[in-house]
Amino acid sequence: MTEGLRLAVVTGLSGSGKSSAIKVLEDLGFYCIDNLPVALIPRFVELRQSSGEEVRRVALGLDARDRHFLDEFPRVFEELRGRGVALEVLYLDASDDVLVHRFSETRRPHPAAGGGGLADAIRREREKLRPLREVADRVLDTSALTVHELRSALRDLVDHPEAGTMTIALVSFGYKYGLPTDADLALDCRFLPNPFFVEELRTKTGADPAVADWVLRREEAAEFLRHVLDLLDFTLPRYQREGKSYLTIALGCTGGRHRSIVLVDELSRRLAARGHRVLVRHRDAER
Repeated sequence: MTEGLRLAVVTGLSGSGKSSAIKVLEDLGFYCIDNLPVALIPRFVELRQSSGEEVRRVALGLDARDRHFLDEFPRVFEELRGRGVALEVLYLDASDDVLVHRFSETRRPHPAAGGGGLADAIRREREKLRPLREVADRVLDTSALTVHELRSALRDLVDHPEAGTMTIALVSFGYKYGLPTDADLALDCRFLPNPFFVEELRTKTGADPAVADWVLRREEAAEFLRHVLDLLDFTLPRYQREGKSYLTIALGCTGGRHRSIVLVDELSRRLAARGHRVLVRHRDAER
């Protein structure tokens, strides 16, 4: 009997931080094992349940090192869910340039290199793992995360409320640094006047009350927020109806330090006031 067992599968691109994530989840109270062959997962779950130990949270690190993983995971995941296991798939992603930098720093060979270049290996693995990313319950972009920020993000992900509720993650970002790879929706707020060109505001961020007031007192900002809330009023119940429990909405401006931060913080306040569980991350605030 597997009822009551929560199984988190941590997967994603090589270099995206899976090993670090497994260590964090272990610190958060998960029983963790890395690189278990996918075909052995059902048997592993049976052994944990029959051991008599009160193990209710298990995390498994899985990736393309197991050559049968991509062929077997749909059948295995369906079998586990059919047996009452609360299975969640967390897919870690990162931008190509960040992955190249990480592998260059560690000087470790990319598992998909096959004698070719690093950039080509990353592209091949990304395409190979696309079907897995599409069925993941949650996608986390680790491009700009420190180990401490990864810990905080994972704590927010795993300590969620009961089934049937939705968590909304709001991310501010700068288009000059690229789109967040984990965004379900991306909204461009570069049409708003830019505080960067106001000398006394340039060195501040959107977290400063002076910047927030400068942005929010404009009618186009107020109208934009109204339209975004109308969109979410329409889409959120429908996302939940389709079984989605985690939605990432990214708001971007040029550098990710002013307008997007103001709008994310204001949108967070308004959604929280409506009873939604909201997480906030300012990806490029310190760049």
